[in-house]
Amino acid sequence: MSMEELEKRVKKLSMRATDAKMNLHDLAEELPVDWEKIPEVAQATFEVYKDLTAARRELKAAKKAEA
Repeated sequence: MSMEELEKRVKKLSMRATDAKMNLHDLAEELPVDWEKIPEVAQATFEVYKDLTAARRELKAAKKAEA
């Protein structure tokens, strides 16, 4: 994957992470309404942040290797 592709991936995942964080925040603010959705919203948030962290590490390693 090229540096540009990695940067685009990180940017896309960052936007998805922000959306997931807001979804979790909105759900928390509305509690106890839709409390049943907590596991699925939390899992989606966890997954996107896990992917973002991995992508950031990959980008950092690629930049270090390029230097």
